Amino acid sequence: MSREYDVVLLGASGFTGALTAEYLEKNAPDGLRWAVAGRNKAKLERFGKDILHADVTDPESLRALAESTKVVATTVGPYIQYGEPLVAACAEAGTDYLDLTGEPEFTDRMYVLYHERAKQTGARIIHACGFDSIPYDLGVQYTVEQLPEGVPIQVDGLLRAGGRPSGGTFHTAITAFSRPKQNLEAHRARRQAEPRPEGRQARAVSGRIHRQQGFWAVPLPTIDPQIVAYSARLLDRYGPDFRYSHYAAMDRLPKVAAGIGGVGLLIAGAQIPPVRKAMLNRLQPGDGPSPERRARSWFNVRFVGRGGGKQVITEVAGRDPGYDETAKMLGESALCLALDDLPETAGQTTTAAAMGPALRERLVKAGMTFATLEVDHY
Repeated sequence: MSREYDVVLLGASGFTGALTAEYLEKNAPDGLRWAVAGRNKAKLERFGKDILHADVTDPESLRALAESTKVVATTVGPYIQYGEPLVAACAEAGTDYLDLTGEPEFTDRMYVLYHERAKQTGARIIHACGFDSIPYDLGVQYTVEQLPEGVPIQVDGLLRAGGRPSGGTFHTAITAFSRPKQNLEAHRARRQAEPRPEGRQARAVSGRIHRQQGFWAVPLPTIDPQIVAYSARLLDRYGPDFRYSHYAAMDRLPKVAAGIGGVGLLIAGAQIPPVRKAMLNRLQPGDGPSPERRARSWFNVRFVGRGGGKQVITEVAGRDPGYDETAKMLGESALCLALDDLPETAGQTTTAAAMGPALRERLVKAGMTFATLEVDHY
C-alpha cells in the first residue's frame, strides 16, 4: 500500500499508550514512518513525532487516520464503548488494526460486523495484542509445533504472575462482568456467523480445579482461551481435535478460596450500578504504578501439551505483564505487521495465525522467553 505512514498509535496520551510510544521511540528501526494520534495535541507533543487528529467519537477523523497508514494500534478502551468506529474505518480502508482488548463481547461483535468487509479489503483485524492474549496464543502455538502432526492435541496453560492490573484492564473486567446478557448474545451471534473448519474441531474447555505441575490449577475466565481456540480453528497444524484449558496456578488452597471469592464479589458488585460506579472510581484508566513497582513485576505461563503419545512442557515468561510487557507486545506486533514477510491473511484473525513465529522471534529478541522444559513419551 502507498500510505504516508507505516504505523500510527492511537491513545499515546494514556498510561499504556505512552509506554507503547516510548517503546517504539527506542526500538523502531531507522526509516519507519510512524506517528501518534489523539484528540489533545498538547499531550502528544512530548513524543516529537507527527501528530494526527483523531477522535473516537468522530468517524470522519478515524477514516482519515485509517487511510493514512498501513497499521493502526490503539490503546483506547474499554473497547466495547470506544472501539467499534476505528475497527469499521480500518476494515473499510484495508488497514491493519491492533488493540489490547480483553473483552469477548467486543471481539465477537466486531467479527459479526466487520470480518467479511475486512477480508474483502485485505485488512487484518487483530485483537488482544498485549498480556491478553499474546503469551497464551503464541505459547500454545509454540507447544503445538513440538507435538506430532495430525493427532488430537490437549494443551493446558497455567499462569503465575506478580504485578498490579492496569486501570484499563480493571475497567474492562468490570464492564464485561456487568454485561452478561450482552456477552451471551454476542457469543451466539458469532457462533452463527463463523464457519467451523471441515473435518476437525477446536475448542476451549473450562476444566476444573485440580493439582497440576505442583500447583492448584483454577479455571481462569478470561478472553485468552477464546483467542487460542480461534487460532486453532484457523490453523490446520493444531490437529483434528484440539482442546485448550486455561488456569491460574496457585500454591495454597486458602489463596484459591480467596481468589474465587474475590472474583465472585466483583461479578456481583458489577450488577449493581452504584456499586459498579464506586468500584470503577477506585482505579482509573491511565492510572499506573511507578517504574520501580513495575520492575518488580513478572509473569510466567507453563503449558502442558499432549498428543500422539508425546508430552511437552513449555514456558513463556516475561517481566511486568500489565504495562511494560504489554507495551512491548503491542509495539512489536505493529512492527511485525508493518515490516515482516508474513502469511497472507485478512479479516479478523489472531497473532498466531497472522504473525506466529515472526512475532515470537521479535519478542524473544526483546527479552521475553519461550522455552521447552521437558519432553516425555507415554
